[in-house]
Parts: sequence; C-alpha cells; structure tokens
Amino acid sequence: MTSSKLRPRSRSDEVEGPDGGWGWVLVAAMFISTSLVFGLMRSLGIFFVEFVQYFEESAQAISWISSIGLAAQQFFSPLGAALCNAYNPRMVVMIGGFLSGLGLVLASQATCLVHLYLTMGAISGFGWGLVFTPMVATVMANFTRRRALALGLGFSSIGLSSFAFNPLFQLLVETYAWRGALLILGGLSFNIVACGALIRPESHPKAQAKEDSQSRSTCCNMLQRVFSHLELSLLCERPYITYTLAVTLFNFGYFVPYFHLVAHSRQVGFSEYQAAFVMSAAGATDILGRVVSGWFSDLGHFRFIHLLTMWTVLAGTFIMLLPVSTLTGSYTALVAISLLYGFSSGALTSLVFAVVPMIVGVKRVMGGLGLLQLIESSAGLLGTPLSGWLRDTRGNYVASFMVAGSFLILGSLALATLPHYWSCTDPPRPHSFRSHQEQEQKKVVPPDSIHRTTEQSER
Repeated sequence: MTSSKLRPRSRSDEVEGPDGGWGWVLVAAMFISTSLVFGLMRSLGIFFVEFVQYFEESAQAISWISSIGLAAQQFFSPLGAALCNAYNPRMVVMIGGFLSGLGLVLASQATCLVHLYLTMGAISGFGWGLVFTPMVATVMANFTRRRALALGLGFSSIGLSSFAFNPLFQLLVETYAWRGALLILGGLSFNIVACGALIRPESHPKAQAKEDSQSRSTCCNMLQRVFSHLELSLLCERPYITYTLAVTLFNFGYFVPYFHLVAHSRQVGFSEYQAAFVMSAAGATDILGRVVSGWFSDLGHFRFIHLLTMWTVLAGTFIMLLPVSTLTGSYTALVAISLLYGFSSGALTSLVFAVVPMIVGVKRVMGGLGLLQLIESSAGLLGTPLSGWLRDTRGNYVASFMVAGSFLILGSLALATLPHYWSCTDPPRPHSFRSHQEQEQKKVVPPDSIHRTTEQSER
C-alpha cells in the first residue's frame, strides 16, 4: 500500500489509468451488476413458456418482451454514458439499479402483454442502460495491461448467474408462480444500487469549465451539456463504423439461444428441468470462456481483433448446431453443443468491449461504448422476434438457430474489412484520439533520461 502511494505515476498511468487498486473493487461491483443485468436477461427464457401459456399469445408476441428490454438497454446506453461524463457516474448507476428493480416489481402485477412491454421491457431496460456501459467504462479506465482480464472476470458473473439462475427461476416459478418469481427478481435487482455506490466520484475539468459559464438550473443548458459528451464525431470515422456494423450483426443472433433454447428443448420432448439444465451448462462454460479468453488475450500472442473473429465464428457455428443435435433425440449431444457454445460466446464478449479503446482511444471509450450500444439496439430489438416468427411459421426452432448463427459469421466477415486487420501488430493510435492534455504532457515531460541530463546541463 505504502509503496504504491509513493511510486510516481508514469505517463501511461496518467493517460490510461492504473492497473488495479480500487479497480478490483469496481470489478467486484461490475461482477454483481452484470449478473443482475445480462445474467438475468439470459434466464428470462424460463418465463417465456409461462407467458405463452398464461396470455395465450404467439411466440413472436412474447418475444417482444425480452427484445424491448434488450433494445432499451442498448438504446439508452449513450444517454447513460453522456450523463456519466457530464455529471456523476455513481448517481447514474444507482438510479439505473433502482429503475431495473422497479420495472420487474411492476411486471409482477401485469394483466396483459402491453404491461410487460412497458415494465419488464421499457422501464427495466432503461435502468439496465444506465448501469451496464458506465460500469464497464469505469473498470476499463482503471486497468491498462490487465484490461481484458479485468473485463473477463467482471463478465464471468454472466455465465455464473446463467448457471445458477435457470434452475433457480424454474424453482421460483413452480413455488410462487411467475408473478411471485418476478417480484423476487425485482428485489434482487435493487442490489445494483449498492454496486453503483462503490464508484468513486471523479472531477471533470471540462464540465467544471462549462459550469462557470452556464447555469445548471436551466433544462436547455443541461441538455446541451449532456449532448456535448455523446462523442458523435465517432460516427464519421470508418474504423468505428465498421466495427459497430460487425457488432450489430453479432447482436442479431447472439441472444437467440438464451431466449429460445429452453422452449426448443421442451418442444422436442425434454423435461422442464432438463431444458433448464441445458442453459445452466452453457452458463458454466461461459464463465470459463470469459476468464480464459481475458487471460490468454492479455498474454499478447495474438491481436484482440483476430481472437474476437475466431471466437465469433465458433459461436455462430455452435448456434447452428444446437437444433441439429436435438433432431437425433440425444440429450447428451444437446448438452455437449451447449457447453461448446457457452465457452465460445463467453470468450468473445470480453473482447468485444476490450477492442473499443483500441479503436476510439481511452479518453473516448465511454462515449464509444454508448454509441455502440445505441446502434446495435436495432439488432437486439429485431433478432429475437425474428427467430420467434420463424418458429411460428416453421413450427420449430431449427430455422431460428440457423439464421441466428449465420448473423455471427457475417459479423466476423465484417471485422475482416477493418483497416490494418491483416497486420500482425496493432496499428499506432491516431493523433486525433489524443487529447490536448496528453499532447501538453508530451511537451513538458522529456521522453527519456538523456533529455533530462541534457536539460540539466544546459541549466
């Protein structure tokens, strides 16, 4: 502790952030909050069958519940990022945690699908949007060399919660019905508020300068302040647009198994707990995939973008094999493919976010993540209903999984069009990504000890 305080911080520390310290506490907070966002979202397939039976609606109509929630989370992520840049990340995450729990509590009292669209979809999704991107960006700002590992550990909770939540939710539904289960999940989601409280407030020099010239009391000035932090200039940069297109294609198919694999397993004749265990098995290897991917990526043997492409192709292939394994009626084959899919899907998730600062720079990572989530929200909104529509027209989920897997493979092809993709080393960061403060530091701080001695001799 003492040595870390007395050690002078290098320029890389000041520009890109330290490697640990309070950052590990934030990793733990991210671990819990992401489990209550995406871990919970992945396990909503348990409620899918219950909603179909209770409301007597089609699979496509029920699919809109989860799609609205996912799309709202991604659509409002830029707003959450801009609010964090302009004001206080701690308060933004805490408000998001409250809204996510409130939406699930209100959903437990729903009497029609519209109520679920508004509560479980819009309100909870809005809360998730205020939580996810700020937590990820906060962790990334506190790590440099071990950034992929830190993200892998934080995201591993999604696989762990998927493993635990599926049988737990099935038990809750059988014990308290779907209304009681949603009420309990709402109470669990309120724990995100405590995770947000662990974020240390940071000063924003740009924001303080604006406060001196503008009044914070007017709504117009507040909107202008938030808008200035959206980083819309990224939409004019080809690498960012190409990468965003690739991730959007991922999003069309990535979440389909988590919403429809349980229903598919029950349709082909497996029991309720067998179907729930399939997702739990995928969640278990998802944990391993995230940690192994983060650890191996930080070794530096391969570029992040190449590893991301490999895991994306594998994930898409295993999604397409999921219905093939059930055509034989073999439960063992279904579990085996689910294990492989879980590992590859978990491995690619950490890298999707770890690549962003390499494209936009560390200073713009918050806005870059927010815009990325906004653009891919269209895929999150349409992907699951598309697979539900294919199920309604075909009578099974075979076409749904085939189409979902093909979207991931198309996204990997889009990655190959990035500038410098075929290079074995990462390209240098463009000057446009460096802030004025960084450039001034380079002018003041000599690059090596030779310059220091030269300067001293001149004096």
